[in-house]
Amino acid sequence: MTQIYAIANQKGGVGKTTTSVNLAAALSRSGQRVLLVDLDPQGNATMGSGVDKSALEKSAYDGLIGGLSLAAVARSCPGPGYDLVPASGDLTAAEVELLELPGRERRLRQFLDSGENYQFVVIDCPPSLSMLTVNALVAAHSVIIPMQCEYYALEGLTALVDTISRVARAANPSLRVEGILRTMYDARNSLTGEVSDQLHHYFGKRVYQTVIPRNVRLAEAPSHGQSVLEYDRYSRGAVAYLALASEILRRRSAEQAR
Repeated sequence: MTQIYAIANQKGGVGKTTTSVNLAAALSRSGQRVLLVDLDPQGNATMGSGVDKSALEKSAYDGLIGGLSLAAVARSCPGPGYDLVPASGDLTAAEVELLELPGRERRLRQFLDSGENYQFVVIDCPPSLSMLTVNALVAAHSVIIPMQCEYYALEGLTALVDTISRVARAANPSLRVEGILRTMYDARNSLTGEVSDQLHHYFGKRVYQTVIPRNVRLAEAPSHGQSVLEYDRYSRGAVAYLALASEILRRRSAEQAR
């Protein structure tokens, strides 16, 4: 069965797209068949996958609004090793157009159901609680929330968890928080430890053991149109995302064994 993860946080700059690209690449390196869906009009996950968003013939917009099938839109990205549903600025218009369509919150689910099976689908959500994000939450089985260990991030996390709960009640009863991923982690910062303690208190085992450190290679890789595993597979960032993929696969195996 395909496992669909929405990578979501309405706060920008928390490593959401970095996580989407590099988790998809790391899962692919682990032998999984992976699809990355770029649902952010900025198209950063598309560019970070080595695809020029300004030269797209088909994009996520054509699947959500135009009714094209997944097979017609998805493209192979040999470098990172996954398939990609790319995004462009057209998705900005999709926000408005979705409001006028029947079943507007289920368009992404229908689009993903139109294609062949993947073992994992990773959805990079826009940094807002928008109709595109709602579509991702309705389509997903669970949510991975990347966040920095800082005070304001905790306030935003409360709003996001509340949104996830409302979507689960209204349209996707199986939706849950898969895990909280601490990004740009600096163990030398005392606030990092305090926020981590609070996360463990409220979310327990849903906080991933893996943390993503501040790492210059993670910041440099997108400018080369590469995942960090392609750019520098021995960097601390690459090692961290490989560890995250392993942790996710172990959790998945444990759930299936129950």
